[in-house]
Amino acid sequence: MGTAAGVLLGAIFLLAGGGKLASRTWPAQAHELGAPSIVARTLPAAEVTIGALLVTGVARRPLAVAAAVMLVGFSALLAVRIAQGRRPPCACFGGRVPRPIGPSSLVRNGVFLAVAAVAIAGG
Repeated sequence: MGTAAGVLLGAIFLLAGGGKLASRTWPAQAHELGAPSIVARTLPAAEVTIGALLVTGVARRPLAVAAAVMLVGFSALLAVRIAQGRRPPCACFGGRVPRPIGPSSLVRNGVFLAVAAVAIAGG
């Protein structure tokens, strides 16, 4: 079960990072969310790297922990923006989903965190 969760989590990160790399709107959306410019520049490559390694099964637990930490950070940023009444478009998958952030964004991340937990705990 842990291996399958690791592959699924890796696929999610590959889609997210790949979408950002392919998007011309990602940097502007990241800025609108309030992400520092260094994050906008480095996050896509980090997501693709973590995703690719998770899919191949390399260092599943440590990488699943890194993915979970990233998801917690993303969720915290989204929660702050929602609490501020700001609802910029979700840049989570590189602008493929131009809907504004909202509670469903946090629910989605919660599901992703559950997948990460299974990847971490699985044998």
